[in-house]
Amino acid sequence: MPRVRFTSAAAFLLAVLLSGCKADPPGKGEAAVMNWAKHKVFVHNKSQKNPLQDDAAGVADGKDAFSHYCVACHGLDGQNTGVPFADRMSPPVPSLAGVDVQSYTDGQLKWIIDYGIWPSGMPGSKNTLSDDEIWSIVLYLRHLPAAGSLGEPKMYTE
Repeated sequence: MPRVRFTSAAAFLLAVLLSGCKADPPGKGEAAVMNWAKHKVFVHNKSQKNPLQDDAAGVADGKDAFSHYCVACHGLDGQNTGVPFADRMSPPVPSLAGVDVQSYTDGQLKWIIDYGIWPSGMPGSKNTLSDDEIWSIVLYLRHLPAAGSLGEPKMYTE
């Protein structure tokens, strides 16, 4: 009989401890403060300009680079289409067409791709991608297609 009580007590204690590990999403005020801090304090290169021509060829190059390095988390369209875990991450993977992302300057977007955003899960790509590839991705981000229009990444459908 004592072993049953110990096991029940241990299970109860474990449940209580694990329930204290849950993190709630931030409130509106907390999210606004963090968004302000990201745009004004943490993400640099606000005044850096994209040296690439904003034309169809540049956007196509950006789409190609994006398709090799970014689709696993952001989907083909940059809006998480077909990414099964995008909304279950903490914080969730943002839609790159959203106001929060699109309000960054080109220089800030390059900085984010270069260095990532900790602790969001966004990795830095400075030693993986060339500057031209990163700048072309920034061009693509400014011309994202409609959500769902490119389908789902094959890695999640096959």
